[in-house]
Amino acid sequence: MRLKTAMWHVALLAGLAIGTATAADNDNEKLPAQAPDAPEWCQSDWGPADEIGAANLLTEERALAAAELVTRGKVYGLGGETSADTPAYGSRSWSMVITQPGQAGGASIGPSDTVFNDDIHMGYVGTGSQIDGLGHIGIDNVYYNCHHASDFVQADGLTALGIHQLPNFVTRGVVLDMTEYYDETIVPEGTAFNREEIEAQAEAQGVEIREGDVVLFHTGWLELVGEDDERYITAEPGLGLEGARYLAERNVVAVGADTWGLEVIPFEEGVGVFEVHQELLARNGIYILENMDSAELVADGVSEFMFVLGAPRFTGGVQAIVNPTAIR
Repeated sequence: MRLKTAMWHVALLAGLAIGTATAADNDNEKLPAQAPDAPEWCQSDWGPADEIGAANLLTEERALAAAELVTRGKVYGLGGETSADTPAYGSRSWSMVITQPGQAGGASIGPSDTVFNDDIHMGYVGTGSQIDGLGHIGIDNVYYNCHHASDFVQADGLTALGIHQLPNFVTRGVVLDMTEYYDETIVPEGTAFNREEIEAQAEAQGVEIREGDVVLFHTGWLELVGEDDERYITAEPGLGLEGARYLAERNVVAVGADTWGLEVIPFEEGVGVFEVHQELLARNGIYILENMDSAELVADGVSEFMFVLGAPRFTGGVQAIVNPTAIR
């Protein structure tokens, strides 16, 4: 058994070394978007070397404009708690272990009897309130800016499109209350909102969607967590494909909702599996925010606000657990 384990570790390290060498070799080649057979749909508006997509729209001018929206100084945390009980997509799970290194049997450290706790997190980063990076979803193994999976997806981290490259967000945020539009406390699963519904609710709230915005949708769906987790994680109301294309036309930076997957599930007729994710992430470099707690914003009648987000800079990461801040 030990021999087999050792051989497995050697094989794993060899595979990682080969992958790293391949990635290094690719650095000397043309960028993916410059390849002769690069599809037009995946090429970035910001050039063949771009790896941050719509985050290029996060400018100093937009940060200053967002700051002008702060009139009360009230701060809203948009992230929820993450635990082993957090309902998550598919096989995703989460757990935590608390350790007291070098303190077995109640021992302390040094003449001052120092004691401390450390924590080890185990599980999927795509659990709870999160941001999807551009390396999360692709189309037939091609990702944003024409990066092919075989060229950048490595076991020890992405060599392109990693979440560590994401700049801090300081920009205008908009929340649309879809519970008001549909006159439902919790918008039913399978309800898709597209351009018509988005524009109508924006007009009802007297707010417009602008370039560089972060747009959030409030559906009441988070109220199911802890009450009916099975219903919560099985389906959801959400953004439709035409709605995603409309927001891409508006040049937003990110789109989010108080649901686990943003897009409507069951998927719209004729729409593929997580095609809204493909439209936003792969085709347009627009980030996705999931499980955003917008209830207090909506209860206070807030429509626009200063949006602030700093994601953990996990090198080569695909996603990040986040707790964005809205300030009004």
